[in-house]
Amino acid sequence: MVEFILAIASSLVATCLTVALGWAFSRRVRRSLTALFSRLAGLPVQHVYRRQELASPDLARDLTRAHWIRVLAGRGNELTRDTFSSVWADGTRPQQVVQVLLPDLRSSPHSWLAKREEDVRRADPAFASGFLAEQVRVNANYVAAAARRHGNVSLRFYDLPNRYRLVITNEVAYLTLYGGSAHGRHSPCIAARQSSLLYDLALSLFSFAWEQSSPGGSALEDAA
Repeated sequence: MVEFILAIASSLVATCLTVALGWAFSRRVRRSLTALFSRLAGLPVQHVYRRQELASPDLARDLTRAHWIRVLAGRGNELTRDTFSSVWADGTRPQQVVQVLLPDLRSSPHSWLAKREEDVRRADPAFASGFLAEQVRVNANYVAAAARRHGNVSLRFYDLPNRYRLVITNEVAYLTLYGGSAHGRHSPCIAARQSSLLYDLALSLFSFAWEQSSPGGSALEDAA
């Protein structure tokens, strides 16, 4: 257990240093230094994005060729946007297996979702009580409709700290670390290729949350 904790801690330290390098230089230099440092640190990071929203074009491309997709989101707005359009579109290619985790909608003033809403409200006063939960509910209904239409989508709800976003495919993992009161789209995002320590960490985080989650149907009913 001690070795596992040390491994996670060292990977997070290396990740933070990689992000710092990514912010410090021009786009071309950032890519070269990020690749070099990540190899030295044992973290094959593909790219570091200053803001999550800058990763959307690359993420959209990776989603089109994915065999399976796993998403853990703090709100899920991007699930309804162009980035994921290829995932929900009807087509002739083999269906992807899609698993989606969204925050638990069962209302409580002490829930993790309420805590995240309180954090964001410090930077964005428009986040009135219940506003974040309502956005999650709208996005959950969108995913639930896709699940009914395609039959290859599973939706569940997690009751855990709302501090990061994961989008993982069989080839790459995109990890966003929410920065305090900042919106997720304004927080830094890291892309790591399959068979890397950071990719494996993202998979472990998703698997743990999935095991602790509740089915989408019951969570939506409880929130109604």
